[in-house]
Amino acid sequence: MPSIESLCRVHALRPDSGSVGTTAIDKRPVEGPVKIGEYGLYADVQADRKHHGGLTKAVYAYASEDAEHWSGILGREIGAGLFGENLRTRGVDVSGAVIGERWMLGAEVVLEVTCPRTPCATFGRRMGERGWVRRFAAEGRPGAYLRVVTPGEVSAGDEVRVVERPDHGVTIASWFTERRSADAVALLAAHESGRHPLVPEMLDSLDVAIASSR
Repeated sequence: MPSIESLCRVHALRPDSGSVGTTAIDKRPVEGPVKIGEYGLYADVQADRKHHGGLTKAVYAYASEDAEHWSGILGREIGAGLFGENLRTRGVDVSGAVIGERWMLGAEVVLEVTCPRTPCATFGRRMGERGWVRRFAAEGRPGAYLRVVTPGEVSAGDEVRVVERPDHGVTIASWFTERRSADAVALLAAHESGRHPLVPEMLDSLDVAIASSR
């Protein structure tokens, strides 16, 4: 059964050498039911609100299967929260999720897949691996940001069900790695029809993809 393996939120703000000066990437699993509101897990924060969090990136999900892939490459455990994720899932193809698809978590919460995670220098410093940002991007397993459609409570072990999936077929991974002009056209058509509106971050990336194909 596809499920939530761990729910993670910030453990402590840490000093960081980036422009913000601090980071909330230190996420760790928490016990018990956790409330999810429109800005994500209660008691979670983001230090760099320009690039993380907010309504369109309220929750970051990463699959255990992808974490295990990295564990094999790096020769170290990739524990829940190490990548800064809020949801560590099992049996959910997170990077293969179709942009705009909706998940039901447990009996209450509905989330919508919005855009891929773009690795940043803070993530690189967190991992301490040479060339980490480039290596992470090259594997095409970025994980997905989600917005909260219906708030509520969730717990580790709750089922994750896909309750709606757009027919344009463009996935988080395919858009992250290729950004084909045909996919940009399909996404834009879905957006303009009102069937599957895109978040601003996706619309910006569509403009770039379409312009570069001309």
